[in-house]
Amino acid sequence: MSDLRVAVLGVGIMGADHVARIQNKISGARVAVVNDYITEKADQLAARIPGCRAIADPLDAIADAQVDAVVLATPGPTHEKQLLACLEHTKPVLCEKPMTTDVDTSLEVVRREADLSTRLIQVGFMRRFDHEYAQLKALIDSGDLGTPLVLHCAHRNPSVPASFDSAMIVKDSLVHEVDVARFLFGEEITSIQIIKPAANPLAPHGLADPQIAIMRTASGKHVDVELFVTTGVAYEVRTEVVAERGSAMIGLDIGLIRKSSPGTWGGQITPGFRERFGQAYDTEFQRWVNAVHKGRSTGDFTDGPTAWDGYAAAAVCAAGVESLNSGNPVEVTMVDRRSVPGA
Repeated sequence: MSDLRVAVLGVGIMGADHVARIQNKISGARVAVVNDYITEKADQLAARIPGCRAIADPLDAIADAQVDAVVLATPGPTHEKQLLACLEHTKPVLCEKPMTTDVDTSLEVVRREADLSTRLIQVGFMRRFDHEYAQLKALIDSGDLGTPLVLHCAHRNPSVPASFDSAMIVKDSLVHEVDVARFLFGEEITSIQIIKPAANPLAPHGLADPQIAIMRTASGKHVDVELFVTTGVAYEVRTEVVAERGSAMIGLDIGLIRKSSPGTWGGQITPGFRERFGQAYDTEFQRWVNAVHKGRSTGDFTDGPTAWDGYAAAAVCAAGVESLNSGNPVEVTMVDRRSVPGA
């Protein structure tokens, strides 16, 4: 079977990582086209990859006859138009979060894909592909812990860009825990409240950091998330499930636990998200490439989070931003999935 010819749109930090991943770690695919709003960056990258071209217009790159599938690592506000172009040209696409930047456009993308009666869009919630999250999901589904009741999460970054605002903590950081909660519990989130503790003195002026998110699922399960994006320390992501017959935690990030005098205990913390979730990205991309190859006969080009998952996350985060501004719990508004056949 010939290699999948992939166009990577957006070759900043994330996109450049994906280009290297496809070229060096993934079987069954190669990078055929790159695109970036900084055309010189795309030109320079294409020149280093055998058989790769730079195409200045992202819509032209999607439409190109020598492109079989697309990776979107472009800024979120551009995703809607690019995703609709992928659907128009029947191109499988792996789209980094957010799927789109608001609920209405996300729902429109879901409906447009459903009209095609084929799944073309996979959303890049990579944690589902992390070995530890997969183990936790398998443990929950096995029933060994009984009914899961509570999910405790911590999401800490050492720093964020100066352009990061308080709402982005919800839309860019919390969005991962939103998807994790839906993935682990297998149900929708129905309400959310964002609590703002005293701000970190070292956070940029006006940034409400840390934040605490409290969510409730359709069956009444509780989810709480500590979001702290200016710790100045390292990258920490922890998840603990508490169930009727025990609990389980992932993300301690210490393969070797060391205890020594005088009463110290600890290990190493990963410095960034690429180190912590590198394996998850590799697995995500390999499974996506495999699914696109199989999709030519099955009509399903995905193996992971779908457009519906992107829409559900957008709906929860929109309610989260509303709660951030009001301080009150907010009900999550979503259409009934059954009203969108094929979603």
